[in-house]
Amino acid sequence: MKKNTNTPRKKDRRTQILCRMYSMPDHRFSIADLASASGQNDRAGRRETVAIVEQLCDEGAVEHVSHGKVRLTKQPLPTLEGVCDMLTSGALYVKVEGEEHDIFVHQHHACNALHGDRVEVEVMSRRPTGESEGRIVRILERSRKTYTGVADVSDHCVFVRPDSRRMPYDIYLSKKRYPDLQSGEKVAIRILDWPETAKSPEGELIDRLGMAGENNAEMHAILSEYDLPYRFEPEVEEAARAIPGAIDEAEIARRRDFRTTTTFTVDPADAKDFDDALSVRRVKEGVWEVGIHIADVTHYVRPHSSIDEEAVARGTSVYLVDRTVPMLPERLSNELCSLRPDEDSLCFSAVFTLNDEAELLDEWFGRTVIHSDRRFTYEEAQQVIESGRGDYAEEVQTLHRLAQELRSRRFRSGAIAFEREEMKFRLDEQGRPLGVYFKVQREANQMIEEFMLLANRRVAEFCAHRISERGRKVPRTMVFRIHDKPSDEKLERFREFALRFGHSFRASKGRAVAKQMNKLMAAVRGRAEENALSIMAVRTMAKACYSTDNIGHYGLAFPYYTHFTSPIRRYPDMMVHRLLARYLAGGKSADRRPIEELCEHASDREVLAAEAERASIKYKMVEFMKERIGQEYEGHVSGMSEGSLFIELDENHIEGMTFLRDLEDDYYQFDRERYELQGHRTGRRLTLGDPVRIRVRRADLQKRLLEFEVICFRKPIR
Repeated sequence: MKKNTNTPRKKDRRTQILCRMYSMPDHRFSIADLASASGQNDRAGRRETVAIVEQLCDEGAVEHVSHGKVRLTKQPLPTLEGVCDMLTSGALYVKVEGEEHDIFVHQHHACNALHGDRVEVEVMSRRPTGESEGRIVRILERSRKTYTGVADVSDHCVFVRPDSRRMPYDIYLSKKRYPDLQSGEKVAIRILDWPETAKSPEGELIDRLGMAGENNAEMHAILSEYDLPYRFEPEVEEAARAIPGAIDEAEIARRRDFRTTTTFTVDPADAKDFDDALSVRRVKEGVWEVGIHIADVTHYVRPHSSIDEEAVARGTSVYLVDRTVPMLPERLSNELCSLRPDEDSLCFSAVFTLNDEAELLDEWFGRTVIHSDRRFTYEEAQQVIESGRGDYAEEVQTLHRLAQELRSRRFRSGAIAFEREEMKFRLDEQGRPLGVYFKVQREANQMIEEFMLLANRRVAEFCAHRISERGRKVPRTMVFRIHDKPSDEKLERFREFALRFGHSFRASKGRAVAKQMNKLMAAVRGRAEENALSIMAVRTMAKACYSTDNIGHYGLAFPYYTHFTSPIRRYPDMMVHRLLARYLAGGKSADRRPIEELCEHASDREVLAAEAERASIKYKMVEFMKERIGQEYEGHVSGMSEGSLFIELDENHIEGMTFLRDLEDDYYQFDRERYELQGHRTGRRLTLGDPVRIRVRRADLQKRLLEFEVICFRKPIR
């Protein structure tokens, strides 16, 4: 196939024309001048230039002057403040609060602004659609973002090649200041400045991570890139070591004692901390008492202590491919607060009385002491569920049956079921990937999940209000885990997308949307379009976060929901434990503002942790496929953007990409509204889930970029 060659796109010509005019702001330009400057001074080029110039005149950016010439409008242009979002080309978008559209800034007008910088941007032109183009006039505040990269050391200077595609420039380091840096070292750096006279931004060294390609160096680089710590300061570790581990009788006397009640933990086989346990006992025929026992972290970690402040800063534990970066020091997470078998442990518990139909008859919340009788792995618990035999078989079977009742009721109420396998890597001792496998959620996982959900929603409802003397509900400050309903715009887009595969989606609001979504997902299970609709359905949903303003949890179909069950790894759970203790003791409602600020911080840290986790998975994907350059695979379209097509391999779910410019059969453009690529010559339309055969072309570990070559599209041209 002959590679398609095209004249410059209209958007590119428009940018080139504006760049030319702003380089000589007082000059008067002819159409021929501007056509030449934008790369095509023939009849067609001049005709298109005329159309662009007329549009710029309508927008007020350009004005006609004598003799058929044009110049920039002399009136002052509006300026706005915003934050830069940089592209690989060096161009950027400025995000301005309150503006519907980001402002596009060409590389020539970037004024040495970088990703994350707060800037003042002058709006050069604004289209009727609301899209606008501008130029940076002033950098108000440099971003303090950390970049990682590989040092290239010469006799006189050091340049760092950044890993991030949002930093398209090498960064200069002073050889005099860092004389012992070696070529090939992985380093963490921060931008100091980028003077107008300098060719490259100047940075400062934050940390030396090891040699590029070493597993530890690369994982630490990912953590640094997302501003996530990978070690505790000595004073925090020392404070943790100083916490006494013995449980005295006075403390036990203050708690409800569950040590004689059958209790066990169920966790992954490789778990090192056990922060939740279940207890169960028969109250009478058909009635059961189930305890959800959570490690009492806040008994050991006092507010505003060095350990607490570190936990606030981290917000969450981080789970990379090969390691856990804990929120709390190991002394707490793996020792004092781990509910290990055959040991007494301090817990904060939610205890429920349920009948055989899993209907709630009574509940109790408070501090407890437990003694775990058995540590089950998920596989061991699953075997007991399936066989009915083994340790504590009656208790496990009872909890399983009650959990399935709770699960069925939840889905009948409109909870949404998105089931996607979780990718895992088999690693050797050096952290190199040997293979890929997938975690499957089975009944043992569902058993734990349903009781954790029960505890979370009942704690949320208890803390949300107090009952006044007149019997009225009075709101109290609480940390809620909220999840908004999908927007009308996203639902309409999903509806149109589903219709392309012959599926109608009629629901438009309320719980009907969730029920219709579950019905559709069940109908397409195992069909060719399942993956495409599943991806688009997830993108239709809002993102969950923490807030003191309760709007309920749409995806779970709970009017009240929080996170109570994992205080070892999430700071909001520690906040919930403290609020629950306060309200159980009759305390007044907590001050909302500091709680809300912590909620916003925890939500931000959760997003960073998730991005770091995805980055580590991406790194291992690229590392795994580096040994498979040139091999061919079947896959399907998993995403697309203005310049790229993303493809997931059917064999192992590894995702790579190809640049649209490298597709040789046609010239493709991205239709954002329909979420598809359209071929100009063939009329081919590509969308999520479409089958494709690829060859592995390139694996760039530093950029975490896996590039495929498209051999052919399996979908016929419509």
